Amino acid sequence: MADRFDVVVIGGGITGLMTAWNLAEAGAYVALLEAGDLGTQASGANAGSLHLQIQYPEFAAYGEEWARAYGPCLGFLKDSLALWQELSDRVGEDLDVKLGGGVVVAQTDAQLETIARKAAIEGAHGVETKMLSRDELQALAPYLSDKAIGGGYCPMEGKANPLRATPAVAVAAQSAGVTIHCNTKVAGIVKEPEGFEIVTSSESFRAKRIVNAAGAKAGTIAAMLGVNIEIDGFPLQVTVTEPVAPLIPHLVYSAAGKLSLKQAANGGCIIGGGWPAARRGDGTLATDPTSLTGNMSVAAGVVPKLGAMRAVRSWTAWVNGTPDWRPILGEVPSCGGFFLALFPWVGFSAAPMTAQLTAELVLGKRPSTPLKGISVLAD
Repeated sequence: MADRFDVVVIGGGITGLMTAWNLAEAGAYVALLEAGDLGTQASGANAGSLHLQIQYPEFAAYGEEWARAYGPCLGFLKDSLALWQELSDRVGEDLDVKLGGGVVVAQTDAQLETIARKAAIEGAHGVETKMLSRDELQALAPYLSDKAIGGGYCPMEGKANPLRATPAVAVAAQSAGVTIHCNTKVAGIVKEPEGFEIVTSSESFRAKRIVNAAGAKAGTIAAMLGVNIEIDGFPLQVTVTEPVAPLIPHLVYSAAGKLSLKQAANGGCIIGGGWPAARRGDGTLATDPTSLTGNMSVAAGVVPKLGAMRAVRSWTAWVNGTPDWRPILGEVPSCGGFFLALFPWVGFSAAPMTAQLTAELVLGKRPSTPLKGISVLAD
């Protein structure tokens, strides 16, 4: 006989683990299924940024109409970052959570004007982004290049350590009673009168409800129940430098090129920003030398001292994304009992709030934040 659970969560990243943890703490009998090892995809390989403001490259590419449609998600992210600040105490381990603020750096008047238009939309949704002059920016961030003519400063952004966060949440989930099955790939799902049968590579499980938190593979999982969701995986890469003395207390972006930059607690500077990794013929990923060169060039152009540092390691990650960036959260209307817990592109930042609301919905509670205007399932 297949094991029977109240809820089966599919996906062992930080969102899946936190959802399972919340459900178990509320008294549910929960199993979590992960195709590989916990946190080895986006949750463990991301750069650890805690994003809040609208991303500059997308705003510049898609425009104000897109940003206004995405705007309600900012309140969701704001609440999630507040939960991040509580997470170290909750798991009993220092997760290196620091909200030192995020800076978008402009090198031209046109870029500065675009940042100002973005800041106006953010402000309309309760997220403060203060516009800074050249002198104000240099006073705040003296490590920046003298080419910086100003920028926008969002004081609530920051960073966390993904190599600590996901394992710590996994321990907490197990302590709460979650049964975790690693190297357990879902091969099929059958809808039954009173729930679902989930067939895996090694055994079967039965559950009243399912949470799909499979990230880049979520579309494949949903298709097993005839549910079509527009989500895909994107191969990205990140680089870290040798440890150096404290230099960068902020999360730094550039309006002149794709960049996210921060300094970890050990002194290494983590450099990313959405540069693509290369796909091998067998489907695995490798770092792309062209992306590495481009990313390092943008970073050194913003923070000149980076040019003298040695890059010691680059790595790749699959990140899930959608064209409109909006989350896919909630129960699928056409498939009762099947829930989606997906926040594209910035899922690490959104994980605590995604998990909290998903658990509330699965348990039949009123969500603490209304999802209308946020989740595409609530439109």
